[in-house]
Amino acid sequence: MATVKTLNRCPATRAEQLEQLRRQIASVSGKVGDGRRPPTPMAEPAEALLAPDSLLPTPEPLAELLPGPLPRGTVAVVSGARSLQLSMVAAVTAEGGHVAIVGQPDVGLLAAVEMGADLSRIAVIPEPGADPVEVAAVLMDGMDLVVLGLGGRTVPATRARAVVARARQRGCTLLVTDGDWQGASARLEARVCGYEIAGGRDGAPVPGCGRISRVRLAMRARGRAVGPARAVGG
Repeated sequence: MATVKTLNRCPATRAEQLEQLRRQIASVSGKVGDGRRPPTPMAEPAEALLAPDSLLPTPEPLAELLPGPLPRGTVAVVSGARSLQLSMVAAVTAEGGHVAIVGQPDVGLLAAVEMGADLSRIAVIPEPGADPVEVAAVLMDGMDLVVLGLGGRTVPATRARAVVARARQRGCTLLVTDGDWQGASARLEARVCGYEIAGGRDGAPVPGCGRISRVRLAMRARGRAVGPARAVGG
């Protein structure tokens, strides 16, 4: 059975906590091996940044919204329905990538699995401590995608620039939720606009019966990475 890798951080000091996390991520990186795409050097020409192996796998609903897949190294702020970020987790892990989810103790992993996620490729750090941004930066060494819950925080531009540079160097995409990231290259918003119900009698939906088989989302994207504001309905 597939299991979720949970990185526990229990040493007494902050330095020890980060050192333990680095050792664990180094172990994850070694297991990734050839399955993870190599980092894209910052000095490469723009054409190289758009090569197929430098683009993040994109779920179908988001692909309809964006002019193209998100480049690796992008920092995007995601708000609204959590189904959007879970679908991105599912798309990346289904393609053999590795994902870390930081600062989201109530993340819906069952929903991610139903979207096609591979739990063996997901690391969960539910309680990252006082500085989740630093934890996310460390995780970029071994992950294709890091989903960071900020807990209502706002990351100032000076701190954001350093982390963005690391994301680009490591070829890791950062999704920020529950907060704000100044200078983010993309902002994605999603809201639930409907449901599809499976079950009932003879395959026909019956009020109060069955289960939700699909959630329809209305989404909007804006920012440098996506061009002019775009919106689609689910």
